[in-house]
Amino acid sequence: MKLPFAAPLAGVLFCLFSISAEAQGWPSKPVRIVVAYPPGGGIDVMARQLADKLTPAWGQPVVVENKPGANTIVATDAVAKSPADGHTILMTTDATFSINPHLYAKLPYDAQRDFAPVTMLVLLQQLLVAHPSLPANSLSELISLAKARPGAINYASYGSGSQPHLAGEMLKNKAGIDLVHVPYKGISLAVPAVVAGEVQLTFAGIATSMPQLKAGRIKALAIGGAARSPLLPLIPTFTELGYPEVETHAWFGLFVPAGSPREAVARIQQETRKILDEPDFRQKQLVEKGYEVVGSSSQEFVIYMRRDSESRGRAVRISGAKAE
Repeated sequence: MKLPFAAPLAGVLFCLFSISAEAQGWPSKPVRIVVAYPPGGGIDVMARQLADKLTPAWGQPVVVENKPGANTIVATDAVAKSPADGHTILMTTDATFSINPHLYAKLPYDAQRDFAPVTMLVLLQQLLVAHPSLPANSLSELISLAKARPGAINYASYGSGSQPHLAGEMLKNKAGIDLVHVPYKGISLAVPAVVAGEVQLTFAGIATSMPQLKAGRIKALAIGGAARSPLLPLIPTFTELGYPEVETHAWFGLFVPAGSPREAVARIQQETRKILDEPDFRQKQLVEKGYEVVGSSSQEFVIYMRRDSESRGRAVRISGAKAE
């Protein structure tokens, strides 16, 4: 996939990486992939799958270490303070670099200065889903209903400044409607809350939503992204419905401490991309779960992150979100 906002590489901050003779000495010891989330979630599963495949490729153990906490800050700070030798890799989401710098008045690291982006692995778009009892079967019907009943419809998120919160507030702002935000304490709680009828709406990934959609326990009204998902071709995007500012995406990416050897960064990017391009892995582990495979170059990732941070910064300001 070609990243959105990709530009010619001339003038990009990061020079083109190539594997030189120096790279033959890396890795010289076990490599850690520090995951900023608890075990068991989608990002953790992907990290362990990558580690299993990278271990024989690199001839060194590649181990996954989960460091959840403080909205990814615990893991990010730990990696920022690790030796810049290419043997410690941070695997995290857009929350760390696109949202947190706008959400927190102070962080224990500099998100731009202290890290070198390696690659965006995958992009995920979220669905706007509703309880079946909600008398709206499309985004336009939802907006009309919300205008007729201001403050009567609520939506779940997993905290102030989370992707569902920012998407919900952008929808409110652009559509001129009043929805009530109901924050839950974790990603795994929002969709069950809609299924149980505790709230009427939420934004959730395809993998999380699909079993409930198939069972008729929720219904989908719209999805983020520039194009419809091949897994749900009948669900229109916010962009085609006239609300391109409602961004529901998340991404998984790899980072190393700033100053890590260029050759190590190049090998991490290139060999990770090879895994993402394996047909069986790509189809069964990524595409069928609703992931859009990216495998970007470092330069493309830098460009994308700059634009993503700007758009998420606008969303945070509109939402009035504060770090909890």
